[in-house]
Amino acid sequence: MTVLPDDGLPLAAEFPDATHEQWQRLVEGVLRKSGKDVTGAAAEDALSTSLDDGLTTRPLYTADHADSPSGTSGLPGFAPYTRGSSPAGTTAAGGWDVRQRHERPDPALANEAVLADLENGVSSLWLAVGGAGVPVSGLERALDGVYLDLAPVALDAGADVDGAARELLRLYEARGVAPEDARGNLGADPLGHAARTGTHDPALDASAAALAALTSRQYPHLRALVVDALPYHEAGGSAAQELGCSLATGVAYLRALTAAGTGPGADSASGPGLDIGAALRQLEFRYAATADQFLTIAKLRAARRLWARVAEACGAAGSGAQRQHAVTSSVMMTRRDPWVNMLRTTIACMAAGVGGADAVTVLPFDEAIGLPDAFARRIARNTSTILIEESHLSRVVDPAGGSWYVERLTDELAAAAWEWFQEIEKAGGQADALRSGLVAERLAATWERRRTSLARRREPITGVSEFPLLAERAVDRDPAPARPAGGLPRVRRDEAYEALRARSDAHLAATGTRPRVFLAALGPAAAHTGRVTFAANLFQAGGIEPVHDPVTVDPDTVADAFRASGAPVACVCSSDALYAEQAAGVAAALKEAGARTVFLAGRPGEAEETYRSAGVDEFVFAGSDAVATLTSVLDRMEVK
Repeated sequence: MTVLPDDGLPLAAEFPDATHEQWQRLVEGVLRKSGKDVTGAAAEDALSTSLDDGLTTRPLYTADHADSPSGTSGLPGFAPYTRGSSPAGTTAAGGWDVRQRHERPDPALANEAVLADLENGVSSLWLAVGGAGVPVSGLERALDGVYLDLAPVALDAGADVDGAARELLRLYEARGVAPEDARGNLGADPLGHAARTGTHDPALDASAAALAALTSRQYPHLRALVVDALPYHEAGGSAAQELGCSLATGVAYLRALTAAGTGPGADSASGPGLDIGAALRQLEFRYAATADQFLTIAKLRAARRLWARVAEACGAAGSGAQRQHAVTSSVMMTRRDPWVNMLRTTIACMAAGVGGADAVTVLPFDEAIGLPDAFARRIARNTSTILIEESHLSRVVDPAGGSWYVERLTDELAAAAWEWFQEIEKAGGQADALRSGLVAERLAATWERRRTSLARRREPITGVSEFPLLAERAVDRDPAPARPAGGLPRVRRDEAYEALRARSDAHLAATGTRPRVFLAALGPAAAHTGRVTFAANLFQAGGIEPVHDPVTVDPDTVADAFRASGAPVACVCSSDALYAEQAAGVAAALKEAGARTVFLAGRPGEAEETYRSAGVDEFVFAGSDAVATLTSVLDRMEVK
């Protein structure tokens, strides 16, 4: 009997250390069984996953990957701030700032929602003001009853930023809020507005500079500008492109704020430009947090490292701590089966907290449908509360730090983002890159690659491209205010499938039934269940309803079963072995019975010509273009 030592439980003490080469040999054996005869590093490469920006996720990380070629991660609260902008992270404040967004135009209704949030866990407000939300004249009513010295306010006013900011400052004074107690952000973001609208208004530059001069002089804890990277993420950009655009925008603002004078529209007492330290303190950065938890963690860590490098190059290394506001991605939110969005935002919120974001906004699960109701806002704010209070996520500073994978991904992402940032700078800076179309062109190329992956279901969307529920009850919400148009597009992962489902919904409303497909299952359940399930999910992703349960058929019975189904198209489903015996006969019988299109689930291999000559029109399989197939079949069924 082995007696455990007093100093621990060394359960693996008697086992020899495994080597990397031994692990590779085990991988080789597994791959060999799947038909891939590769050895050594090639075996490891076969298990790697390609990401955007030329990055690759490897299946195994060791201490050999820990050395960061672009510099150490440092300590929390010290340059390069990779591990956090302050030594205690969010632990000192008891968690990150829970920031809820409000854009309901009616000031009274907005006030009701604002007060409910603040009374139930929200610690700051993100208000859409002007054309995209509460009118500037209604800001006072929307903030009625809000203790402005306790609840920071971040404005999102677009072209109305000057009027909205001045009104908020007036409210501070009218309610006796001491300047040193005012916190939040006035939301000036001329380049973000240009990205949204396609128009760069010099008056917004002047307003931003004037507000920065004013807040720097009178409101020590209030920031005037936000570097909003969401327009680039929402246009389909990658993580590195989002970071690079934010760096270029931040640098453009530093140049403007430190230039002599503040331009037309400035306060008469504003004086010369700000020093670099004061200019850095005027900026807050806003990033998207997605359900790709590790990429989100690495993105926020890389953003702080990169901004610290910018501050160092500007001669203010000690002022390079980046303040971050993370917002759960709107691109990942779906309109169908929106309840699944709760899971996506939970993962994104967790990643934002682990990544060290100072403030986190969880978008309500119904954000893609319209204005959220009280239940959706409650779930959104409680997502942060549970992670902070019950999961204790904020009690550890940089919990991902030291992970070989996270450190390596952080470094590689930082390098890719810096390269894109340099390209923007060579093009004349962010304003010129937006004006010339460089940013739009590059983001569009990235989104096109991702759209292909979505269409082929290599990037699955639960409830939309995978496991859709055609019988779900639609969620109805008040329409949200129109967002600015004319600039970068706003994309969503579900857009192609949403268009297909909309066609099906219109057909249902017009005829009383959805378009249908007959699943011709061959042989016993053990032979056909896998491909029947695959085909059913595929067709339902396009709003095409499988007829009841799959009917087991053969060449002699399939015609009658198909006619009885009333479906205009059919899909043959079974094993390769049964296809060899029956598929040709079944396909011919389906065509004879009037099937407009006959599909076969699976790759045909060498038998493709035989199946086609018998009547099979298309083959559907994992990795095929689902969107193209579904669009084609709806066209053939004359579903408008």
